[in-house]
Amino acid sequence: MRAWCVTGTGEPVDVLELREIDPPEPGPGMVRLRVDAAAVGFPDVLMCGGSYLFTPELPFTPGQEVVGTVDAVGDGVDGALVGTRQMGVTAFYLGAGGFAEFCLAAANTIFPAPPEFDDVTAAGFHIPYVTAWNGLVDRAALQPEETLVVLGAAGGSGSAAVLLGASLGARVVAVAGGAEKAAFCRALGADDVIDHRETPDVAAAISELTGGAGADAIFDPVGGESAESVAAAMANHGRFMLVGFASGRWPQLDPRRLVTGNFSAMGVYAGAYARPHVEGIYEQLAARRAVGNLRSIPTQTFAFSDVPLALTSLADRSALGKTVVVSG
Repeated sequence: MRAWCVTGTGEPVDVLELREIDPPEPGPGMVRLRVDAAAVGFPDVLMCGGSYLFTPELPFTPGQEVVGTVDAVGDGVDGALVGTRQMGVTAFYLGAGGFAEFCLAAANTIFPAPPEFDDVTAAGFHIPYVTAWNGLVDRAALQPEETLVVLGAAGGSGSAAVLLGASLGARVVAVAGGAEKAAFCRALGADDVIDHRETPDVAAAISELTGGAGADAIFDPVGGESAESVAAAMANHGRFMLVGFASGRWPQLDPRRLVTGNFSAMGVYAGAYARPHVEGIYEQLAARRAVGNLRSIPTQTFAFSDVPLALTSLADRSALGKTVVVSG
């Protein structure tokens, strides 16, 4: 089969190589899928650089999210899954990720793809929306009319948080860089948009928008200095969600600021939940989609032959919404 393999440590265009390799064999509890589409996430970029926690041994195939058809199962897995269309998280940590014609996944990390989802929608649904739900609902308990600030709001995770936050009835303030991304966030339905290139003091802008009250919740997939500075705009009893570190490092929140600001910092990790809980999230999200107050994340697509370019679009911050690689 054809597979994009990371052969070294560096930028995606420098270390990704298209190779012919044997299809992976599913072990106990695993399934193999014929990939129809695979979503791109910032962890894929980090794995190329060797800085992601779950980076496999070289060489390996990245790609955390897919939709495809199960064509083989390992011991302990119901054979009735063969031939079914499934979406979810791959076994990228074993080096058998989605940027290939076939990938592996643990059977408990895939879910039936709704027939109304096309391949692009299905491939990019799970991680952004389950993470957004874990953060906004499970961890931050976001309430209607509270102010939610979303950092990196034009990215895949940020877009899901903007859409879900609006669906939950919050006032959504999107933070993004540049006129194109600001317009994109407005189109998502953000109530207010702060372009951090035009407004360097984002905390002051949040304070002004909220009449000095500050943000009730901040969803942060960016990390770094920008997140640290925005934490100055937390409201009393606010919740700061640590989601990711697209900037290259996690934010270092000052404990004194946490105490004097009387707010909380909380980790958000979708992988911490057992399958029954995730199934419940799927049901809740499906119900919101059914009544029309939640929609798919806008997506840009790349051909399978352009996987390095797809990852580069995330690395250079030019991507808007979710990025998906279509097989073929």
